[in-house]
Amino acid sequence: MAAIDELKDLLSQDIRQLESLADILEQEKSCLSSSDVQALQSIMTEKNTILDQVRARAKQKIHVLVAMGYRPEGGAPSRFIRSAGLSDLAELWSQANERLAVCQEINRNNGRVISHMQKRLSRLTDIFRGASGQQKLYGAHGEQTGNSQRTILASA
Repeated sequence: MAAIDELKDLLSQDIRQLESLADILEQEKSCLSSSDVQALQSIMTEKNTILDQVRARAKQKIHVLVAMGYRPEGGAPSRFIRSAGLSDLAELWSQANERLAVCQEINRNNGRVISHMQKRLSRLTDIFRGASGQQKLYGAHGEQTGNSQRTILASA
């Protein structure tokens, strides 16, 4: 049963760090809205450190699960844990997944903010270069693209 205890310990560490990561992502959001680049730099370093540790533990968890009899082709690890009747472990796994989903959502939102900031910066750069009169079109994914005069509408 040492493997179960090790997995519980790894999941508990994940839960704590994912809670910290959510706080860091909220700080990142605040820095993005206030354009505080210096604070953003330190937040990014802290965020990357936590992400590296969570990734390393993910590998450890898979190794422990494989040692317990888990096979990836058998479905999700949570399914394996539930089928083994390990309710405490299943609860910890669920909590870690919930916290991960929260972090992913905050990170997605921050990514959208960064994307909008990049588009705004690109438009300003175009204005400074004198290219602001160029017509813009929207691509398949909603991104703006320049419209060159050599666009072919049809060919025989």
